[in-house]
Amino acid sequence: MVDKSEKLVWLARLGYFARGLVYALLGYLAISSAGSSAVKQGQAGAMEYIHEIPGGTAVLFISALGLIGYALFRLSTAVLDTERHGSDAKGIAVRIGHMCSFAIYLGLSWTALRFAMGSKAHADSRTQDMAATALTYDLGSVALGVVGVGLVAAALFQIKEAITLGFMKRVSARAPGYTCWLGRAGYFTRGLVFLVMGWSLIRSGWLESSREALSLGDAITDLRDIAPLYLAVAAGLILFGVFSMIVARYRIIPDPGRRFEAAKARFT
Repeated sequence: MVDKSEKLVWLARLGYFARGLVYALLGYLAISSAGSSAVKQGQAGAMEYIHEIPGGTAVLFISALGLIGYALFRLSTAVLDTERHGSDAKGIAVRIGHMCSFAIYLGLSWTALRFAMGSKAHADSRTQDMAATALTYDLGSVALGVVGVGLVAAALFQIKEAITLGFMKRVSARAPGYTCWLGRAGYFTRGLVFLVMGWSLIRSGWLESSREALSLGDAITDLRDIAPLYLAVAAGLILFGVFSMIVARYRIIPDPGRRFEAAKARFT
């Protein structure tokens, strides 16, 4: 079990690096005038860009593996509570967020794998289609609003983390001193983008219009008319990417084996 746990830890670290690569590329493409169409596709657009460069297929296969590892890591923090968030209201909220992260990065790993295998996978462009589907059901508009509120809550949490440097609690003290400033800029930027996405889903549910729903890429390009803010967001995404790459080495990742054995013991 220890060997398997160690492999999961290393896969999680690879996942942090892959996440950083995607966000850094997304920020770069936002600044590059040639990458405007790729940005609109969000993370899938960044992966498509990787696929087109020499050696990109190998990078995508490795990224897919890392993102699966990161997804499994988030599954362990949600289900096994390996980071000991607890079972109070705040802890449950954090663990639900980690479960959502598991689903998102599992899907992202599948997107990377599909690009690596030569398939097109414009996952980020389906947001409005999914919103349109939700609106065909009873209470579908309510569901969109709830998801939007969840994204707004996640955005505010990330902005709070940027202000309080709460994210540094799980980063080793051996990390470079500038890590906290990279993370602060990155968390604040991601919080802003999530806020735009969340508000768009709330509006989509309220107005019962799927056109209001914005994906990650849409939320970034939606800021293009405000040039200084758009450039700041692009730079912030790059910084968040660099931060994630550094954290890949210095993130404190608990051994999930012990928590698994403890959970197993309770049910046997």
